[in-house]
Amino acid sequence: MEFMGPVRNGIQGEGLIRARVVVGDDVIVGVVEVEMEAKPDRGDGYDDEDDDGPTRQDKRSPLPCRLAVVSSQLRFLLSNSAPSNMLQEEIAKEAIKHALEALRKRHLVEEGAHAPAIIALSRPIISQGSEWKEKAENLELELQQCYKAQSRLSDQLVVEVAESRALKSSLQEKEAVIIDLENELSKTRDEYSQLMTDLQEKTNALELIISENTELKAQLEETTIKAKNAEAENKMLIDRWMLEKMKDAEKLNEANALYEEMIERLKASGVEQFARLQVDGIVRRSEEGAEFFAESTISTVCKHRIHAHEGGCASILFEYNSGKLISGGQDRSIKLWDTNTGLLSRTLYGCLGSVLDLAITHDNRSVIAASSSNNLFVWDVSSGRVRHTLTGHTDKVCAVDVSKISSRHVVSAAYDRTIKVWDLQKGYCINTIIFHSNCNALCFSMDGLTICSGHIDGNLRLWDIQTGKLISEVAAHSQAVTSISLSRNGNVVLTSGRDNLHNLFDMRSLEVCGTLRATGNRVASNWSRSCISADDNYVAAGSADGSVYIWSISKVDIVSTLKEHAAPVLCCTWSGLGKPLASADKNGIVCTWT
Repeated sequence: MEFMGPVRNGIQGEGLIRARVVVGDDVIVGVVEVEMEAKPDRGDGYDDEDDDGPTRQDKRSPLPCRLAVVSSQLRFLLSNSAPSNMLQEEIAKEAIKHALEALRKRHLVEEGAHAPAIIALSRPIISQGSEWKEKAENLELELQQCYKAQSRLSDQLVVEVAESRALKSSLQEKEAVIIDLENELSKTRDEYSQLMTDLQEKTNALELIISENTELKAQLEETTIKAKNAEAENKMLIDRWMLEKMKDAEKLNEANALYEEMIERLKASGVEQFARLQVDGIVRRSEEGAEFFAESTISTVCKHRIHAHEGGCASILFEYNSGKLISGGQDRSIKLWDTNTGLLSRTLYGCLGSVLDLAITHDNRSVIAASSSNNLFVWDVSSGRVRHTLTGHTDKVCAVDVSKISSRHVVSAAYDRTIKVWDLQKGYCINTIIFHSNCNALCFSMDGLTICSGHIDGNLRLWDIQTGKLISEVAAHSQAVTSISLSRNGNVVLTSGRDNLHNLFDMRSLEVCGTLRATGNRVASNWSRSCISADDNYVAAGSADGSVYIWSISKVDIVSTLKEHAAPVLCCTWSGLGKPLASADKNGIVCTWT
């Protein structure tokens, strides 16, 4: 700290002391107001040594020493500028003390030097003392205001210094932020370069993939052309094969016509049974599976009573030329049973809805189920796995059948008013027939070229499988048709309806060959299935009272009534071997009859 000397204002003992404090790199200059006490003076204009002069008027100097104020203001300057260090604070205090002592001494010397001049100047203007005194007071007041203004400026200077420091600190922080941003910008540029490199690599890879895709498309077009050629060739071969089958069917029809003619002749001679056995043997030997054929018998006794499914069993059928029974129920499972022992042989899983109808290929390799889940499911019997899931219907599928001359074509009907023809080798639909009345039951003709369908409006309709056009139709029942079953020779089709009638139609003319009815026989549902025996002599149908009725086709009368079920019987089926007969009810009970 350094004192820079007094600033006089023209009045004895009154002035300003300017002090400069240096702390580190900072310099603070402050102006401190100082009032110092002067010696008492006589008011008569004589020296002190003259004892006989006029009466002295003790006049005290208006400048009392305000050393405390000086000390306070200096400390304020130090406290706002010096760092908070104990050693520097002690040094500052000692400097203040020495400065005050020097100030006192200097005041005394100046007072002694200037006292005679002040007295000499004050004598001639005693008369004007009051006026000058007033002016002095005014000037003193103005001086005090100047001091105050200077003090305020000093305070403002301190504040500005503090703000300068804050701005300097803020500038340093912003410079640090700028450095960080420059680093981030450098990293971002590096990442951008890396991304551009990756993009170039990906672009090259994409161009390579596009070129490969173009080559694959060319190969696919070539393969498609080959496949179309193979399909055309395959269709030509199928047409030839179908032509041969039609020739075989014509021969079979001729043999059936011969059979019927001989039956009529033998009825007159009284040897009907003998003729039927002889001629039937000739016909059956010309059919596939003739070595397994046996005459059907009238069933009277329940051999096995099997709890097959939970919630009901809607469909059962026998394997071709076998005694194994297949059942499907509300529990979404397909089960294969040994009718000799009544034991379960295998269960097929994978159906997503209730099983409403079943069909099996003539080679017994595949089982097809119509489901309430709007799909058909095809199982491989040997592996037990689902081979195909046929999708395309938009409502529950209620009927299904397989061509009797090929294991390739399947026909199905659903409550979306459509009949669809499927190709099992391709696994998709090849033809769709749309009609205004929903179909409840259907079957293939023996030649595989015609579809027989029974509808809710009670009509029986015949469709061409290739063109999908309606061939002919007949009003079969007054209410909905519930079942269609084709005879083994393919000449007669059996229909059952909700009017509780069972009608036999000639396939060639669609004329009624016979009508079967019975008191108490009531069809249980829209999908109640009846059947014809393997020798085409009997018809079996279930009833809502739990009974199974058996009619003789030739006598058009009931020959047996089987009672074992406690719930409505939903379906019946006869083994191709001639026996046994099987039936299933709404509780899931399956009975085999011998």
